[in-house]
Amino acid sequence: MKKELIAAREPKSPISELFRTLRTNIQFMNTKTGLKSLLVTSTSPSEGKSWISSNLATTFAQAGKRVILVDCDMRKGRLFSVFSVPPAPGLSNYLSGVNSNGESGDEKIESYIRKTEVENLYLITAGSVPPNPSELLVSEKMAETMKKLEDMCDIVIYDGTPTNLVTDALIISRNVDSTIIVCAYKYTKIDDLERVKRDILNVGGKIAGVVINKMPIAQKEYYASYYYGSSTAVTTTHKKSTRNKVDFAARIRPENQEGSRLYNIEENK
Repeated sequence: MKKELIAAREPKSPISELFRTLRTNIQFMNTKTGLKSLLVTSTSPSEGKSWISSNLATTFAQAGKRVILVDCDMRKGRLFSVFSVPPAPGLSNYLSGVNSNGESGDEKIESYIRKTEVENLYLITAGSVPPNPSELLVSEKMAETMKKLEDMCDIVIYDGTPTNLVTDALIISRNVDSTIIVCAYKYTKIDDLERVKRDILNVGGKIAGVVINKMPIAQKEYYASYYYGSSTAVTTTHKKSTRNKVDFAARIRPENQEGSRLYNIEENK
């Protein structure tokens, strides 16, 4: 388990508290329909998507939820390194029916689910790099697998690909209950963020909100701001953490409000 899994290593830290608050906000958004599956994506690489998904999954597990975290980035998956497990066999091997040795793989998804050091948290790695990741994700077998996983646990969290590079995350967004878009402070361009939002909505996906990562902090404190469907903003203040610098800002789109904009996103020109 790497140091970046701070929700497990330092559960009482201010950063871990922010992840728990994010978890609570997501749960409150889905009180009517219930949240069984969640996609975490980003606009571009290096915005902290995998860090967000792994720590968020950890906080759900710490709340007593049975969680399966799935690495859907079959091109450059890295969750195996976060949890210190072998990279293969994984999702690509199961969907293709070919194991890491080029032989016929096990047909049961249960064989690809790994225990982690976090209680209640299970992991499916991305597996071997296939020549056709998008084709595997759009297959009927993937759709059936997603339903099976939901029956096996309380929530399934998918760590997707950066949406501006490939369409893999868009494919997943159609079949999950909600999607979180991760962006980086003064790195993500507003045009890219709007494009990702539009693409997800166009394929029938639902967006929970935006997580702004890599925010700068003041000398003694940092802030976490949550922006909801109204103009009300709730801000919490914590003492400075010496290990991580992070801020979350999520403009939550209410159900059935298709035209709302994503606010509090710095435009980078």
